[in-house]
Amino acid sequence: MLKVSRIIKEYAKHRALDNVSLEVEKGTIFGLLGPNGAGKTSLIRIINQITGPDDGEIFFNGEKLNQSHINKIGYLPEERGLYKKMEIGEQMLYLAQLKGLSRSEASKRIKFWFEKMAMQDWWKKKVEDLSKGMQQKVQFVATVLHEPELIILDEPFSGFDPVNAEIIKDEILELNKKGSTIIFSTHRMESVELLCNHIALLHKSHKILDGSVKSIKNAYRNNTFFLETNKAFDDSNLKTFNLISAEKTDEGEKLKIKLNEGFNTNDVLLELIPVTGITYLEEVIPTINEIFIEKVKQLN
Repeated sequence: MLKVSRIIKEYAKHRALDNVSLEVEKGTIFGLLGPNGAGKTSLIRIINQITGPDDGEIFFNGEKLNQSHINKIGYLPEERGLYKKMEIGEQMLYLAQLKGLSRSEASKRIKFWFEKMAMQDWWKKKVEDLSKGMQQKVQFVATVLHEPELIILDEPFSGFDPVNAEIIKDEILELNKKGSTIIFSTHRMESVELLCNHIALLHKSHKILDGSVKSIKNAYRNNTFFLETNKAFDDSNLKTFNLISAEKTDEGEKLKIKLNEGFNTNDVLLELIPVTGITYLEEVIPTINEIFIEKVKQLN
């Protein structure tokens, strides 16, 4: 759906994006990740045609990005983009009509979403009277009202308590299930593995990692395992693994181990079965958050 090709963006003497390319497949949830200041919001603003690139191109459904694509994109910015003193119902109608909906169709959709999000009595309220989390709910509804093909969410969980964050997460998954392609931009990794099919990691204006969540996690596997036994044993002469950590329990031991070169879990089991009972063995696959931290540390 979206192809970003060799984008460069500079502000004065600061290069915010340096030759960044990526592709977002139709029907996916794409995680655009990176620390604050990595260039995520700069790229999002270019996709939304708020600013333009200094070099490079973007294609939307095979066409060079142009103004006709604006109504096919929904954008939830990290900073609120609502009119503080305007009644929420009228504001939603206004924003929906800017995206091409008739007033009657906009009214019907607003009522649907207000009921869905438990916002029925907010029509006459003003944005300035709402909490940060409630304002974010309004912003989310405004983003999806016109049923865009591409939804861009920049830090969508900012300001939400855990209950409302879960509601929004479920709505994101439901919208994706119905066919929306979603770019999910964040520097918080908690929800990435639950939501995203594919991720790209930006750092200091460069793309430093790009791929499916599964392939990236597999690439960072390092033969580390959790092991539990029902009795202690002598680990001084083991050949199949090195011990990273050990904790004695009432039942035996909890161990974190790293396999030695040329050995697999079957070899571990064969070595340990004569000296202890094995009750649990699981590979330690790094989380996206751990990979994120490791990759950024390598480059700092």
